Amino acid sequence: MTEAADVPESLSAHSATGSTIEFAGEPGLATDVVTPMVQQTASSATSGSASPEGGQERLAFGNSRMAQKILEMSWAQTPLGDISTWPRSLITTLRLVLNTTQPICFWWGPHLINFHNDGYDPMLGNRKDAAIGAFAPDLWPDVWDDILPLVEKALRGQATSLVDFPLVMTRNGSEEATNWTFAYSPIFDDDGHVVGMMNIVLESTDAVRTRERLARAYEDAQEHIRIQQELQEQRAALQAELAHRMKNTIAMTQAVVSQSLRHSKSVEEAAETVNGRLVALAQAQSLLVQGGQRASIREVVERTLEPHRDHDGRFLLDGPDFVLEAQQAMGITLAVHELATNSAKYGAQSVADGSVSITWSLNELQFSLTWKESGGPPVSAPSQRGFGSRLKDRIVPSYFKGSGKTSFEPDGVRYVLTGRIIPGEARATPHNPL
Repeated sequence: MTEAADVPESLSAHSATGSTIEFAGEPGLATDVVTPMVQQTASSATSGSASPEGGQERLAFGNSRMAQKILEMSWAQTPLGDISTWPRSLITTLRLVLNTTQPICFWWGPHLINFHNDGYDPMLGNRKDAAIGAFAPDLWPDVWDDILPLVEKALRGQATSLVDFPLVMTRNGSEEATNWTFAYSPIFDDDGHVVGMMNIVLESTDAVRTRERLARAYEDAQEHIRIQQELQEQRAALQAELAHRMKNTIAMTQAVVSQSLRHSKSVEEAAETVNGRLVALAQAQSLLVQGGQRASIREVVERTLEPHRDHDGRFLLDGPDFVLEAQQAMGITLAVHELATNSAKYGAQSVADGSVSITWSLNELQFSLTWKESGGPPVSAPSQRGFGSRLKDRIVPSYFKGSGKTSFEPDGVRYVLTGRIIPGEARATPHNPL
């Protein structure tokens, strides 16, 4: 094994350049590719090698399992030759590695012959039985292309360290994603020549997976916290919205009741008026609850007119459908209810052939609604202006920031409501014009 011609070319197939692994070419280090390494091994066999006298006891490898395995193996037919001829630098390196608990392997010579200690053994998986004495490229064919640049760097005399380096291995018969924290460093002989490399290593696969799980758990927790915060904000907004709605509803109900009582001529009339107006409010509120505090104008008008519809031709509706916010929907309900109630008593609905046309339009946000009665008895303006008149001519228009006007024309009552549709919920309660 001491002649250059005897060196196998098994490493050549695994080298990135197609040749055997090159050792350091820096000042003071061997410069040739293979021959100096072989010459060093040969000279060590006659100078500074382990003495055959005293046998294996003089090697002092210790009592570890890997130490015993090395001593029990037959090395004579390997590139290293008989163990008694091994160079002192190899013996010293083995003593160091075999007698530490830190997982370490090292690769020796131009063939990168593998040695490792007990701590490193579990990392080999199914390869551990044949690992001692194997050539590193043959031992790790699945990851060799990934680590070869690092190996070459160490063999040029330069140390490398990496944390959580990812490698896909087949050490247990199937591919597995692994991670490694390691340091590659050159091994020098007594003359300062690079003769191999050492790998001090920890497998960090479990630690990496744990951190990944913790990171995912943290992200999930953050998402959960974000959702909870959103829910709390939504809950607070809903509570504020509910308080706002209740305040408006109570205020409107109080106004309807008090003004109805104030302008009624008898208890019976007051009870009938209050009941009708509160029913209209209740219907509007029910419609808004179903629609999430919003309702289409057609549905609002139709729902309010339903109690007054005695035949199909009584009410004629025409206009584009669009969504009203809560206060404006309540306003339309009150106005239409008031007009329909008066029409049933004194206007077009009080006769069989009378009819009512309700039309509306929307130009951008400008809104107009017209109530026009026809076919009823002659009408005239009332001598006294009651709450119903103020409701549809002042209160309801305030919800639209517009105006309302009732005209008593020869062929029937005309009511025109104009204003502006609020694109979002009106937060402020309109000024009470009562």
